[in-house]
Amino acid sequence: MVMAKPTDYPLLNEGLPRCSFPKFLIWIAVIGIVLAWGGAWMGVIFYEGLGVTALDNYFGFGLWITFDLAVIALGAGAFFTGLLRYILNIDPLKNIINLAVIIGFICYSGAMIVLALDVGQPLRSWFGFWHANVHSMLVEVMFCISCYLMVLAIEFVPIILENRQLDKIPFIHRLSHNFHVIMPLFAGIGAFLSFFHQGSLGGMYGVLFSRPFVFREGFFIWPWTFFLFVLSAVASGPVFTMLIATLIEKMTGRKLVEFRVKAMMGKIAGTMLAIYMFFKIIDTWAWAQGYLPSVGLTFSEMFHGSMYGQWLLWTEIGLCGLVPMVMLLVPSIRNTPSLLYTAAILDCIGITINRYVFTVQALAAPVMPFEDWQIYIPNQAEWAPTFLVIAYGALIISLSYRYLPVFPQEKRLNA
Repeated sequence: MVMAKPTDYPLLNEGLPRCSFPKFLIWIAVIGIVLAWGGAWMGVIFYEGLGVTALDNYFGFGLWITFDLAVIALGAGAFFTGLLRYILNIDPLKNIINLAVIIGFICYSGAMIVLALDVGQPLRSWFGFWHANVHSMLVEVMFCISCYLMVLAIEFVPIILENRQLDKIPFIHRLSHNFHVIMPLFAGIGAFLSFFHQGSLGGMYGVLFSRPFVFREGFFIWPWTFFLFVLSAVASGPVFTMLIATLIEKMTGRKLVEFRVKAMMGKIAGTMLAIYMFFKIIDTWAWAQGYLPSVGLTFSEMFHGSMYGQWLLWTEIGLCGLVPMVMLLVPSIRNTPSLLYTAAILDCIGITINRYVFTVQALAAPVMPFEDWQIYIPNQAEWAPTFLVIAYGALIISLSYRYLPVFPQEKRLNA
């Protein structure tokens, strides 16, 4: 991925220079090592079952679901950017929408890979579709994620068809154009599906009345966590897409997206983060001062030691919530690259902490008088497939950047 001189390689993508093929192969080999490591452990898990992981009767959810929920939230840049670009017609976002779609596809397909492991018996994973429990929010999640992944695949198709060589074929050229014409339709469908599955992921926790750490009152059939998960996703997804674009720029040594587009993504995320933090703080206060006393519990009883300490809550709300919110909303800070990227990283960390405490801390807290706090530490069997998904994402992005027209501004910015 390190750039060579323009005379050292062919012009692979719309006449734009890329690194030499040997360098590219070295990069792919590095990714391949991680994929092989993760794939080997996937084989072990499929053969021996979930007993080789650190999951047990206390922790049916662990690293995989934390990672799943985090990447699904960060992948929300796809549906939210698509909504803003195609439905609300914010034109500058056309320069980053292709990357947002690719990242969304990676996040959702990667999440499906992890879920295939986490269900324990992947050969029976189709049971959820055929014997659906219509009273479960997870059924809605399952259907919406599956359908939205198909929508993302459809949105990815025209990007692939615009490959320099494929585009020379008249039929494919016309097919790609027709795909672009109907993209607003798929953007709308994607926004609808993503809204409900993002919300139901949070709603699933909010209805767990036996888990006081996450249980919430609600609006009609939806607990407050339904709406908080949606808001947190759209508050972090745009800046995650912007961070990936910046990372690719650093690795390739090329300008790919105009900074004003990144700043716009930061402003959008900052606005949504402000809305999210407003309701998040109210929800936390109502939970601590209203619900917990009503069931005979105190705020301090929901935290334990350093692994499950209150520092997680204050870091999520303060350092990784209010701080990046202010940084993204203040123009002088937002328009400074280093500060914009810092705020974006803090934003993404805050959402990841939120998914961690909802997934792990909720299960670790004792709910019976004879129970104690439980400690969960994922082992290699869980880490390896997690890194496999990250390597899979790096592979898709690498191939897309090398062979597909992902960044419309690249030629102008590097002229």
